[in-house]
Amino acid sequence: MDVSVTMWGLTIVGLCALIAVDFFIGGRKPHEVSIKEAGIWTAVWVALAALFGLGLLVFAGGQPSGEFFAGFITEKSLSVDNLFVFVLIMAKFSVPTIYQQRVLMVGVLIALVLRAVFIAAGAAIVSTFSWVFFIFGAFLIWTAWKLVQEARAGEEEEEFEENRLLKAVEKRFPSTDQYHGTKLFIMENGKRLMTPMLIVMLAIGTTDVLFALDSIPAIFGLTQDPYIVFTANAFALMGLRQLYFLIGGLLKKLVHLSYGLSIILGFIGVKLVLHALHEAGAHVPEISIPVSLGVICAVLAVTTVTSLYASKKQALAEAGSGEGRARDKDSVDV
Repeated sequence: MDVSVTMWGLTIVGLCALIAVDFFIGGRKPHEVSIKEAGIWTAVWVALAALFGLGLLVFAGGQPSGEFFAGFITEKSLSVDNLFVFVLIMAKFSVPTIYQQRVLMVGVLIALVLRAVFIAAGAAIVSTFSWVFFIFGAFLIWTAWKLVQEARAGEEEEEFEENRLLKAVEKRFPSTDQYHGTKLFIMENGKRLMTPMLIVMLAIGTTDVLFALDSIPAIFGLTQDPYIVFTANAFALMGLRQLYFLIGGLLKKLVHLSYGLSIILGFIGVKLVLHALHEAGAHVPEISIPVSLGVICAVLAVTTVTSLYASKKQALAEAGSGEGRARDKDSVDV
């Protein structure tokens, strides 16, 4: 899709305007986010993404629109996995509930800027070296296998480990361990100190970049259009803050999420390898966008249903086991 510099500029201005509206309406005043508020804003962001995709359908055709929806759904599903780590980060830094949405808002903006850099670099590499699709495809297949192995090994309570950039910042700049509202810096005894608020924002933003290492190659497996890659990432990330509060309590119930994501990443990895072989002149079939979109949606639907069923079954088993222990204790007391 041929996108002019003017269209790029209008798109970025439009996204900035949406972010500003989100901030001044829902995120300016620190407060605990209710399920209702999170649900409304999540629906708004999904609706805006749908409208953007329909706009592409009207003005650019079915191919760009299909690529956007496939990319958006893939990035959105992969971003859900990010929320597990965000929960760990919030717990590690003991972020007060009323400040969590401000942390997520700024952290996601940092992530969006860093991802834009990744996307620009990826687009330049893809347009110059077609063989890079072999590397992207192999990496996604390896990542898919790693996810399966981790899921089969059993999930233990993980701890968040700070990345090197965050450790360097904390080491170089003096900081305080106390929160001072939403302030990022304070003056104490004549010294300028960094607050935990800034540190946790950097933690959210820089940690998301690690997830971009698989999500960016994944979306390039669906489309090589930088405009679609960027907008799909933008819409997926900008609704992440509300999604955090909406499904925060449901995250532990998505017990099969890793399996679903591994299937999606593996599928896109195979698609990339086939595309690379096709570009190299081999007579191999290529997977179309409608097929990709159908597979991604089907995998997510099945994963969600089986996860909720397994979680419900486990809860019933635990409840039955608890009742059995209670009856045994009563028998002993008698």
